[in-house]
Amino acid sequence: MTDDKPLWTWTAARLRTALTSRDISAREVTQSCLDRISEVNPRLNALVDIRAEESLSAADRADTAIRAGGDAPLLGVPVATKINTDHRGYATTDGIVAQADNVATDDAPVVAGLRHAGAVFTGRSNSPAFGFRWFANNDLHGRTLNPWDAERTPGGSSGGAATAVASGMVPIGHGNDVGGSIRYPSYATGLVGLRPTPGRVASFTSATGVPEHTLAMQTMAVEGALVRCVADARLALDAIEAWDPRGFWQIPGDPTPPPSPNAGRVGLVRDPGVVAPSPQVDAALTQAAQVLEAAGFEVEEVEVPLLAEAYRLWYLLVLQEFATQLPQVRKLGDAGMLTSAEYTLANAAEWWGAAPSLETFIAGHARRGTLGRQLQLLLERYPTLLLPVSAEQAMAQDQDVTGQESMRHCMEIQWPMMALPLLGVPALAVPTGVTNGLPVGVQLVGRRFDDRRLLGVGEVLERALGSFTPIDPR
Repeated sequence: MTDDKPLWTWTAARLRTALTSRDISAREVTQSCLDRISEVNPRLNALVDIRAEESLSAADRADTAIRAGGDAPLLGVPVATKINTDHRGYATTDGIVAQADNVATDDAPVVAGLRHAGAVFTGRSNSPAFGFRWFANNDLHGRTLNPWDAERTPGGSSGGAATAVASGMVPIGHGNDVGGSIRYPSYATGLVGLRPTPGRVASFTSATGVPEHTLAMQTMAVEGALVRCVADARLALDAIEAWDPRGFWQIPGDPTPPPSPNAGRVGLVRDPGVVAPSPQVDAALTQAAQVLEAAGFEVEEVEVPLLAEAYRLWYLLVLQEFATQLPQVRKLGDAGMLTSAEYTLANAAEWWGAAPSLETFIAGHARRGTLGRQLQLLLERYPTLLLPVSAEQAMAQDQDVTGQESMRHCMEIQWPMMALPLLGVPALAVPTGVTNGLPVGVQLVGRRFDDRRLLGVGEVLERALGSFTPIDPR
């Protein structure tokens, strides 16, 4: 070690530098993370199926590769993978009791990418059944707690990954996002979380018995990572974006658009007409805008009502397809997930009807394309949009299942979670501070496939405002 801070507190980027120079060993790093897991995971329940000896053996192989000159981007860095994604030799449980023995025989593309990049796998991260909720609780693995406040959600569905990274168990947690499952847990626990542009990273989570992905899921779901700093988000993206033929919607090569002549312009969106941000979130937006202005950006408040329409349209397209899987969901889902789904469907029915017609569904997909084009034109004028991640700080545990009205409020404050996947753009959650003992942050949105430039804007905020994890459980 090169200083008195334990290795589990280090970022992945810092670990890679020290590993490459052989100032530390991958075994030391992995053992430090395993010790931290032993210390805090019994309280937080973020990781399941931890195989210490297997992880240490992988670390030893990484050390051998480093001595031989290996330079894979994550060589020797501990990473946790999510329980809804195939990881060879581990159960893809999806938080479902009936799938406890659903052992994968192959890696999903994102796990294969992490393995090829040299990651040392260190546990599986918890999530809700079917990945449905903004909470991380299921009948198979139990409830994951937020290390900032046990009474608040760590976010979902990648809540286990968020808690593990925020509390120092691993520097990188794998996640996936179709309705905020990377961005919201990152926000709730004070992390950085990039939702890549759909098509940049191969997105295919499981071939082991879970339902086939519907059209909306195929075109909106992405794979990514939850990390403590923007440099680690860049490192993780480098590791997972390799071409994989199983990613049917993946675009090979580098689809990054040409630089924009308006790259210095930022559009600030506080509320597109859904619900006003809380004072804490509003203050975070103002603070972030001031930081960007001080760095030379031109920030202008803009009205973008299409985001409100997109958020509601998400529910038509995703839930109408989800309804076709309800028999299996009702058979396998736990009580919390089924209650959350019931209230969600009931609220969405007020917009679209209990059983929208095929014509309405088809028209919804057509409208999605129109809204996407409108947003792309806006992003030509403002290549970065500054939005809330959520209109409030982290929700109380089980806020979604206390009643239909409570769920309606959850859906309203989460409008940024649903609008952006429907529109196909990259989005980055960045922490900006701690208010009332809970993290607060903002969301940056960019042009399609302009992910790395978006990370650069995130670094501007990070340099000015700092990082806030890892922390001890509170």
